[in-house]
Amino acid sequence: MKKTSIRASLVLAAVTAAMCAAFPALAQQQGVTDTEIVLGDILPLTGPPALLGVAHNLGVKAAIAEANAAGGINGRKLRLISEDDGYVPTRTVQGVRKLITSDKIFAFTSISGTAQAEAAMPLIKQTGIPAMAPITTYEGLYSPTIKNVFAVGYDMRAAVEELVTMMADRYPGKKWALIAQDDDYGENVKAGFDAAAKAKKLNVVSTQIFKKGQSDFSSEILKVKNSGAEALMAGGVLGENVAMTKELERIGHKIPTGVTYVSRVPASAKLMGSAGENVYTIDYVHLESSPQGKAFTEKLGKYLSPEEMGRVNRYTYTGYASTRALFDAIGRCGKALTWECTNSELTKVKNLDTGVMTPVSFSATNHLAAPKLFLLKADPAAVTYKTAQ
Repeated sequence: MKKTSIRASLVLAAVTAAMCAAFPALAQQQGVTDTEIVLGDILPLTGPPALLGVAHNLGVKAAIAEANAAGGINGRKLRLISEDDGYVPTRTVQGVRKLITSDKIFAFTSISGTAQAEAAMPLIKQTGIPAMAPITTYEGLYSPTIKNVFAVGYDMRAAVEELVTMMADRYPGKKWALIAQDDDYGENVKAGFDAAAKAKKLNVVSTQIFKKGQSDFSSEILKVKNSGAEALMAGGVLGENVAMTKELERIGHKIPTGVTYVSRVPASAKLMGSAGENVYTIDYVHLESSPQGKAFTEKLGKYLSPEEMGRVNRYTYTGYASTRALFDAIGRCGKALTWECTNSELTKVKNLDTGVMTPVSFSATNHLAAPKLFLLKADPAAVTYKTAQ
């Protein structure tokens, strides 16, 4: 970890510790009345990562609208309070504290991204408030198990390892390059890549780390070409991966390129254009073009405005699925709804079919619902991704 990252982490740790020390005693039934359950969402609603955050938020809203249309849960209607953290960890900590102590929510439907969730985790663990994590699934959320935190998705490190492994099988004997971001997300990408490289005995000829927020990758991509690399793992979030693929196309070095499932959104495919024809990713969410995806789109149309429908992507699916799992647990607690009961019932969620991904399951010893992964390839003509043939 770089010195600047260490300093930032120390400052953030000090702020978090101070906030934890100042936490008042909280009621296990807060956010619950005879007629209502109040939920909270902390996520990026502004800035580039809002492409993910807004989509997730719409999935939660759809799940709530669907439940309320059916009479709520055990006679209680659901209400959501959303906080924008701008993808900034210090703002995440502040937002989490506000939602818990001022808004007095009953549970979280999201705890933002990797660095953001990591920063807020001491507060969330201390209170015991039920917290769903469908946007990030970094290892610290579930290993070791945290009694009140439940992740829906696939560990990024494991997903990258599987992606590179599948690509290596598809393109045997290729020389590989990695370009990863200089933060926790990038470290997970690199760890997954390194694991696959070791297991498959890949010939890695270039490894580069770029600064978060970087937009020009001409130097990095030129080094990839000059190294003789014939396949690339692009470890950016969204815009960075688009920039890398377009630069590969510009210099005439269009090689098979892997991106994380974070980039598996229509906007990414659209921005890459023809540069995306050799781009692969891996995911566990049904494609929008699949029968399940079409059925979900029809359902969303009942609860979202036309403008909101235009902002739907895979994170709408995961937000919906995760919230449905939370509702499943809340429903089994009956009228005597508490944090303790909800956390306990979440461990009993088994093969919950939400219609948008493979079934969701948790247990007392496993708080990560890791569904089946499948390889996808960008389809520039359709401006989306399709199952790799």
